[in-house]
Amino acid sequence: MRYSTFCGDAMARILMIVAPERYRDEELEIPKSHFENAGHGVVVASTKKGTCHGATGGSVEAVLTLGEVNVGDYDAVIFVGGPGTPMIRKEAKALEIAKSAAAKGKILGAICWACTTLAKAGVLEGKKATVWVGDDAEFGMSTDKVLEKFGAAFEKKGVVADGKLVTADGPKHAREFAEAITELLG
Repeated sequence: MRYSTFCGDAMARILMIVAPERYRDEELEIPKSHFENAGHGVVVASTKKGTCHGATGGSVEAVLTLGEVNVGDYDAVIFVGGPGTPMIRKEAKALEIAKSAAAKGKILGAICWACTTLAKAGVLEGKKATVWVGDDAEFGMSTDKVLEKFGAAFEKKGVVADGKLVTADGPKHAREFAEAITELLG
């Protein structure tokens, strides 16, 4: 499916990627609302089409699978965090999307635990970034150390922008995260 099917005359086209289960509701809802109120179009993708369920009871319809995503259709690609992050991070297609967005000079963002998805994709090397700090079972270390393992300069801040890369540490900074991305969109 082509993006125009969903966003019409939107100013910018934004792809938000969520886990099919246990994404962090505020990290999707606050930026999505902010983007749409600014006149941008938002498309949600996940590992499957249909209803995805948030960690605190919300839901959203994913209209694309990761395999259907064409990064060239979007101005920004955003990875939403939460306890479901490992479900996205294990997908080769998710890592490919992150790499492609960075290579094409797209705005690339991640919030909370999803910042480790960008690290695993190799797009944080040499970049300043933040992340929700907690244990990461896949890597056997804390999430800030995961970022450093993949070459990022971890900064303990709510939101960190480095060029077209924007990372945030969690839901309490979701609005600031969205504002930083909107500023880059112009």
